[in-house]
Amino acid sequence: MDTRTVVQTFLQSMAAGDSEAIKGLFAERVDWRLDWPDGEHPAVPWIRPRFTAEDAAAHFREISDHHVPEKAASEIHRILVDGPDAVVLATIVQTARATGREYTAMCAVHLTVENGLITRYHVYEDSLTVSSALTPWPDFGPASKGFA
Repeated sequence: MDTRTVVQTFLQSMAAGDSEAIKGLFAERVDWRLDWPDGEHPAVPWIRPRFTAEDAAAHFREISDHHVPEKAASEIHRILVDGPDAVVLATIVQTARATGREYTAMCAVHLTVENGLITRYHVYEDSLTVSSALTPWPDFGPASKGFA
């Protein structure tokens, strides 16, 4: 498959929540990067180093586990292709399962496709918005219950 076809198939598999199909689109070794601040992100456990096709599938399963799938949406604004490289510009809407908070974040995904498989997956997104939606608010006692 050419780059555009692989990217479109990947986006369709993501939208369908099909982690096995996603796994089949990634090379065994993947140049993986999520543009987040260094360190651990306990409220966003899928943000961590990944290296393999199985890691890619696990990443998308974990995202699904932490969101309400029937409240998810995305809008693809552009898919730009230059040889083996593609950039997807999109807006995602999710609802965090743990907090019930909805968030909207713009993102760009840089993919490289070689021999019909994704070898690079770099994501640039509004990490503050995502993390804020998934981080539970502190409990300040009974007086704070009406303000959440």
